Amino acid sequence: MRRLFLPACILLFASACGPSVPEPEAEAPPPDGPRIVTLAPHLAEIVFAVGAGDRLVGVSSYTNHPPEAASLPVVSDAFTVDQERIAMLEPDLLLAWGGGMPGHVIEELRARGFRVETIETRGLADVAAAIERIGALTGHAEDAQRVAESFRAGIRELRERYREAPSIDVFYQVSLEPLYTINGEHYVSELIEACGGRNVFADLGRLAPMVDVEAVVARNPEVMLASEDNPPDIFDVWKRWPQMAVNRYDNYFRLPADDIGRATPRLVTAGQTLCAVLDQARARRALIEN
Repeated sequence: MRRLFLPACILLFASACGPSVPEPEAEAPPPDGPRIVTLAPHLAEIVFAVGAGDRLVGVSSYTNHPPEAASLPVVSDAFTVDQERIAMLEPDLLLAWGGGMPGHVIEELRARGFRVETIETRGLADVAAAIERIGALTGHAEDAQRVAESFRAGIRELRERYREAPSIDVFYQVSLEPLYTINGEHYVSELIEACGGRNVFADLGRLAPMVDVEAVVARNPEVMLASEDNPPDIFDVWKRWPQMAVNRYDNYFRLPADDIGRATPRLVTAGQTLCAVLDQARARRALIEN
């Protein structure tokens, strides 16, 4: 059985590993729509969101939304792609995550004769563009346009509502060991900004940079956020520095993992949750400082 092994860095929801891969010229889908395999959970979700879920025949591990996607054959996980199983499904189109799948893996799949389209989802604008592109590739362009416009409108509404909100410094903790965060180009950082927050590591060069504990302490965030799929004790390490603002205000919050960790239309819901959390954080700060 032929498997392609992937580096562990793709376990990070925002990790950019592997070189970029040039796109082949796009082809029109078959009249009844292509048979589709998705190689990342968020891509399967978008396929369903644009109305092409009935064309999906294979998915990656951890695909669980919508529920009907979870019952489909799994052809890849965080470490491997099962080429033989993909071949048995006879797909017309493979959708790969441009920032999460190494270029050499995509090229090997193409060399085997599979049509692979890579979908980039770094920032919020990329998410809307991904919705529209997947709609075009699957013959659901009009449906996708409506979904993308609704997504853009939801993000605009958040930005307008919190345009005058008092700024608050935020550290988003992707993991603890190793200690990863996000820079300003990541969609989560954009959501933080939309909610009136400031990502304390927005200035770093990589999309998902590794940082050290001392750097976090030095930047003295007022709020710490992490997704709920992290261990319950993910924030315990920071309690050793009671002088940090986050400890003075007790501003530690965990966010729904699938909403915040996947570049899909559900990011509007994630943004609403994040904004509500930052409102709580501001209230706690005001209670202490006043």
